[in-house]
Amino acid sequence: MKYEQTLFLADNWEDYALLDSGDGMKLERFGSQNVIRPDPQAFWRPNQPVRSWKADAWFDAKAGDDERGEWRRLNPRAPDTWPMEWNGIRFEARRTPFRHMGVFQEHAVHWAFAQEQLKKAGRPAKVLNLFGYTGLMSLACAQAGAEVVHLDASPKSNGFGKDAQSLSGLDDRTIRWIADDAMKFVAREQRRGNQYDAIILDPPKFGRGTKNETWRFEEDLPGLLDGVASLLVKKPLFVILTAYAVRLSHIALAQALGDRMKAFGGRIEMGEMALPEEKTRRMLPTSICARWRAD
Repeated sequence: MKYEQTLFLADNWEDYALLDSGDGMKLERFGSQNVIRPDPQAFWRPNQPVRSWKADAWFDAKAGDDERGEWRRLNPRAPDTWPMEWNGIRFEARRTPFRHMGVFQEHAVHWAFAQEQLKKAGRPAKVLNLFGYTGLMSLACAQAGAEVVHLDASPKSNGFGKDAQSLSGLDDRTIRWIADDAMKFVAREQRRGNQYDAIILDPPKFGRGTKNETWRFEEDLPGLLDGVASLLVKKPLFVILTAYAVRLSHIALAQALGDRMKAFGGRIEMGEMALPEEKTRRMLPTSICARWRAD
């Protein structure tokens, strides 16, 4: 198994930009709206004082918890949802109670990679997207011609994905939107003998399934990776694994994935995912990643 260090930089956006960052905050443009959100990774000084930033909304985090809080609407005319687009994929951005915007924009680097690999394959491909959130990766794969199984424990997130499928003119593409627990679903797919050409995993640090099943990253990931490896065809195309807010390095993540992929050969790219800051050379790290591909 070959291992390569890389930086996964999401620099392929027109509708998104990181405008400034620092002092634990970030100013971003999502389509027609600018928002201010906390980010503990922004450990440096901002280009302009945070209080001088111009935005449509500001997320006030609760003390000691960057994920929970409430939005302050600075522009009373700013709608709650608004259109965005990436490479012909259309969807709606929205301010959620957990400071998220309905899209993890740093994953665009993987959307482009998946499309490239699927188009190069020259064969029909079936893709499994686990912990798929609002489904932009699923749409990217479907746009590239793949048959997709999208799984997320949240029916609401799946509903947003279905809406985006229609907005993107992809209703004729095959995407199964499934609300289920990832571990249980993978176990059932093993029993059924179903296999996939490519699998994407974006598991949270902690989560709950549709029937209140608990997911803990460090405890449950090894078993899930075992199951995922058993679902791959003899000559798979790629596997993408990302992780947020865990006490692991990308090296640990890559070697855990490499253990399961040894029989397939290929190589693993590993490193940090990041967003480029507009008009500067700074980058905002967001997560870690290990990405296997066939030679």
